[in-house]
Amino acid sequence: MTIVPVPSPAPSPRAMIPFVSVDSMMRLVNRVGVEQVLSELAETIEADFRRWPAFDKTPRVASHSDVGVIELMPASDGDFYGFKYVNGHPGNPISGLQTVTAFGVLAEVATGYPVLLSEMTLLTALRTAATSAMAARHLAPKGARVMAMIGNGAQSEFQALAFKAVCGITEVRLWDIDPAATARCAGNLAGSGLSVTPCRSAESAIEGAQIITTCTADKAHATILTDNMVGAGVHLNAIGGDCPGKTELAAAILHRSTIFVEYPPQTRIEGEIQQLAPDHPVTELWEVITGAAVGRTDDAQITLFDGVGFAIEDFSALMWLHRRIGGTGLAQMLDMIADPDEPRDLYGMLRRAGA
Repeated sequence: MTIVPVPSPAPSPRAMIPFVSVDSMMRLVNRVGVEQVLSELAETIEADFRRWPAFDKTPRVASHSDVGVIELMPASDGDFYGFKYVNGHPGNPISGLQTVTAFGVLAEVATGYPVLLSEMTLLTALRTAATSAMAARHLAPKGARVMAMIGNGAQSEFQALAFKAVCGITEVRLWDIDPAATARCAGNLAGSGLSVTPCRSAESAIEGAQIITTCTADKAHATILTDNMVGAGVHLNAIGGDCPGKTELAAAILHRSTIFVEYPPQTRIEGEIQQLAPDHPVTELWEVITGAAVGRTDDAQITLFDGVGFAIEDFSALMWLHRRIGGTGLAQMLDMIADPDEPRDLYGMLRRAGA
């Protein structure tokens, strides 16, 4: 008897999930324009901060080791659920590896079916910069045009371009403990329309800056800025401290600053404020955005955005990508969901495929 194999039916559209690879992400960002993407992400993130109470929120789930951290970051608005897998390993560049890598999934709450799978190494860099600039739009001194960028690693160019696109920064002053990193950043920003000044010290970098961004990678209680380096009236965008045992600012600076955070239960563990008493007052950024709380109140005030990155920002980025990638032809369709003719006959589907 001759057995004729029965071809497996083509997967239904519901079983095929769009996947955005690193190559596709780069094509999309270059097609749209980096600054336009950063502006769109800032608007999307701010819109979600305005409906902050609608989200199911939780601190990220972290697995720490002596060399880094691996984290899961989930959030849901009741219609969609998103999560990101992300690592942070400061020693990776020595081996030619990225400090941070990430991917994410967006799913429908009603069915649990994923609707998007994407790389998020690039997307995280973009959303982090967009969040920083969005926060500064509400907190920085009016008319601020000069930013000091302390730490010129993988995030630095994105931060500079986001502050240009969203806040109108015209000059960025660069410093890193590694002069090669500063030279690379300055080279990458050539032709961006920004005036770029490489500096020989952190002290010289912050001269004349109304906004100071710190973004260093060492997993240590570092003092990147000492108290005497921070004058009245500046806005601090502290985004390098993002896990227990990792900070950048002298504690005295925190006591002189009005502090704004994303999600206090997470920031008190991971942010600069891990150096302070658990009841030290902070203001949630979403409250400033909605008008429920005040931001900058006078010209001499030091405002500090203690940004550690929160899952709602990743949710916003995935939703932006889900809308933006449609119709571009850039997403690859993956056969990810088992799709038997009879939903309960999963084994039958397997048996027929092996016939």
